[in-house]
Amino acid sequence: MDLKNLKTPLNLEYIDFRIQSINKGKYATILAYKDARVDMNRLDDVCGAENWQRDHKEVKGVVYCGIGIKINENWTWKWDAGSESNTEAEKGQASDSFKRAGFNWGIGRELYDYPLIKVKLKDHEVSEYNGKLRASFDLKLKEWIWGIEFNKGYLIKLAAKDEKGELRFNWKL
Repeated sequence: MDLKNLKTPLNLEYIDFRIQSINKGKYATILAYKDARVDMNRLDDVCGAENWQRDHKEVKGVVYCGIGIKINENWTWKWDAGSESNTEAEKGQASDSFKRAGFNWGIGRELYDYPLIKVKLKDHEVSEYNGKLRASFDLKLKEWIWGIEFNKGYLIKLAAKDEKGELRFNWKL
């Protein structure tokens, strides 16, 4: 088991993108994130399913998750706290704390190095609800094609084309 492999940058197929916010100028801030299953799969692949475990604890209303890895017959733990999601508070805290504990082991840590992703949305991709701008059903972010390049584990390029093939975001180091 080589724990350095936990830090290998995630393949693009394991990264999801979502709208965080849209400002009055119709610029969307897009976040890159990983799903908890990504961490589980990476831990299984690198450590073996029998050599890692997770534990959740609540401290003063905050959910913490620890990921323990069996190293030379001893368990080494790294912990972190989670925050509630907008849909399922308890499940969101548990999942978020697990993903954050995974970051502590290096899983997907490169996501913190991603540039600020700001994209000018087209008029038909934005709607207004209760005085706030939000993505309309015409914004097909899940269909966008993202391209990524790393050099020695560091992000050097990130780009996105929309579902029609138009370049919407292009960043190079």
